[in-house]
Amino acid sequence: MAKVAVVFAPGCEEVEGLTIVDVLRRMGIETTMVGLEDLYVPGAHGIELTCDEVMSDRLLDYDVVAFPGGRGGAQKLRDNDRLMKLMQKRNAENKWDAAMCAAPIALARYGLLDNHNYTCFPGINEEIAKVAPTANFEEDITVVDNDGKIITSRGPATALAFAYQIAEVLGYNTDKIKHEMLYDYLMDQK
Repeated sequence: MAKVAVVFAPGCEEVEGLTIVDVLRRMGIETTMVGLEDLYVPGAHGIELTCDEVMSDRLLDYDVVAFPGGRGGAQKLRDNDRLMKLMQKRNAENKWDAAMCAAPIALARYGLLDNHNYTCFPGINEEIAKVAPTANFEEDITVVDNDGKIITSRGPATALAFAYQIAEVLGYNTDKIKHEMLYDYLMDQK
């Protein structure tokens, strides 16, 4: 069975991180909430999150490590050197990593977006371009770069699409969960 870790940093966008956890757990995918600094993480909107464990070398064992956004949380992810080394090692081992909203700034600092396609919250791409000038920004809701093993997404409203994309990259069919969560209904209303 696939294993996913979602890393929560103080100031994270709660809806983004919890949507990933919720969707993947509904699908039976082992999903662990990992606190960057502590088990208890204050979100950007005053929601206190309780994680399952604190960041450790165990991040190397997951099939996907995902970062929710939120500018404050994304900056803490970006600036954590221990996390950077773990993510670079994961990348060298050809493992999937995912980031949404502002969190791709962390992947940019780690060197993981160089020469790869990504998306992010509008305007964050300008910040990323200064750090990773060879990264290729796209405006799609989710972007999967198979060569870089990177999954990215735009922001709070794209959190469901991002979670489904993570499951699909892991080889899961998401048709049933999309129907159960009325996602296909929303898509039909265009």
